[in-house]
Amino acid sequence: MPGVSVVVPVYRSENSIGLLVDELAQELPKLTDKFEVILVEDDGGDNSWAVIEQLSVEHSFVRGYKLMRNFGQHNALLCGIRAARHEITVTIDDDLQHPSARIQDLLLKLAEGYDVVYGSPTNAQQGILRSLASVATKLVLQRAMGAQTARHVSAFRAFRTRLRESFSDYRGPLVNIDVLLTWGTTRFVAIPIEHRPRTIGNSTYTVGKLVTHAFNMITGFSTLPLRFANLLGLFLTVFGTLILLYIILSQLFAFRFEVPGFTFIASLIAIFAGAQLFALGIIGEYLARMHLRIMDRPVYIVRQRTNEADDETA
Repeated sequence: MPGVSVVVPVYRSENSIGLLVDELAQELPKLTDKFEVILVEDDGGDNSWAVIEQLSVEHSFVRGYKLMRNFGQHNALLCGIRAARHEITVTIDDDLQHPSARIQDLLLKLAEGYDVVYGSPTNAQQGILRSLASVATKLVLQRAMGAQTARHVSAFRAFRTRLRESFSDYRGPLVNIDVLLTWGTTRFVAIPIEHRPRTIGNSTYTVGKLVTHAFNMITGFSTLPLRFANLLGLFLTVFGTLILLYIILSQLFAFRFEVPGFTFIASLIAIFAGAQLFALGIIGEYLARMHLRIMDRPVYIVRQRTNEADDETA
């Protein structure tokens, strides 16, 4: 069995991260002789880093990275993925909802010839509004990824570490690991896995954050909004032309059609002006992405490493 690197983004999980490492310490030796656990602390402001430092002392396979500030879950994942040393990378959340014992199922499916395997939850442990926002995000991701598996993506995933070569130089302002993985392969698959209920802490992903994430993702990794604005402009142009022709013909052939007054004109102006502003807003979003890209801001910066972590720079 090839070596396995488990990457865990850590955010305000001082009470759960130790339990997760204990689980992994029991499960990983059953799978391979070469394994490591990479804990990336995303500057949550709690005592998580102190716990990680202690865990790296107690377990030789634990490596810790602390980021300079809160960059986000996917940025923290990217940091850990780039630091992985073994042939297979597994990502898992720090809240104990992903069952460590099911990593074996992900690896077995990966061995069938796939490059990325998701552990898709069969029981979503979240509220109705958050579930709807999550579904919308996955639909958006499907458009960005161009893969049917996008509807079943999960933070519980296993993939071949060499896929990171396809985005080794990526420094864009927005990071989405699932989209970046599509740059290197199309061999995706998902298997159903029952996720455990959350018993420690609360989720930091709100409905608003999920909607923002979906919007950032579709404008950062897809041209679909620009195409939609283009089609909207074409539709309104045809619509306006038909109305103009109808009015001209009605006057020429005396259809007894009376052109409405101010209300009619004001409605048309409002429709066309709104469409123009909408299209300009979409173009503005893409210009903002270009501006952020030109600034060349770092995707993440490592503040501190445990003694067991390597000396690679971010």
